[in-house]
Amino acid sequence: MTSPNMFIVYVTEVARTVDFYRQIFAIEPSALPGPGFASFTLDGGTELALWSGHVDALDGQPTRTSEVVLCLPGGPEAIEEQHRAWAALGVTVLEEPHDAAFGRTSVIADPDGNRIRLAPVD
Repeated sequence: MTSPNMFIVYVTEVARTVDFYRQIFAIEPSALPGPGFASFTLDGGTELALWSGHVDALDGQPTRTSEVVLCLPGGPEAIEEQHRAWAALGVTVLEEPHDAAFGRTSVIADPDGNRIRLAPVD
């Protein structure tokens, strides 16, 4: 059986968003084939791609139905610490740290409003 090996996030300016993801995840892109596409190779070989090929999908107030999630070990303290570090960078905070059904969590947004969640490792 095959499994997904790439997730694409629509963005308006790939270079700007590459810089944002570099900063918050401390990773470098693995591919920058042109001005409208970049990808990051994640643990396990899965790719997180940024693509400006569907900029119209970001027009108006698009409904956000997915999130990029960083699951952290270390319990609620790790979530709080990472949230403080991201907030200190001046990111847009959508949800302050709070408890959810799966544990402590918070949500920030990338420059295009795409959601990035902190959550505990299951």
